[in-house]
Amino acid sequence: MKKYVVYILRCENGTFYTGFTRNVEMRLHHHNNGTGAKYTARHNPCTLVYQEEFDDREIALHRELQIKKKNRMSKKFNSS
Repeated sequence: MKKYVVYILRCENGTFYTGFTRNVEMRLHHHNNGTGAKYTARHNPCTLVYQEEFDDREIALHRELQIKKKNRMSKKFNSS
């Protein structure tokens, strides 16, 4: 059984994109070909900088949201 993966990409403009998948290599390929997400389509190429594997889908989704919230908070405090 494939694992669930939460991943972070660094985009060409230095920003980060966090996502969730079961196949990191295929997902990275999609991001870099402009078919992965609107954001990464505008800011590719992207490189994988971090990944975490989980057996449980719900735990992986929860972790993805934790990372996304943390990124938003750091952006909020760094913009002042």
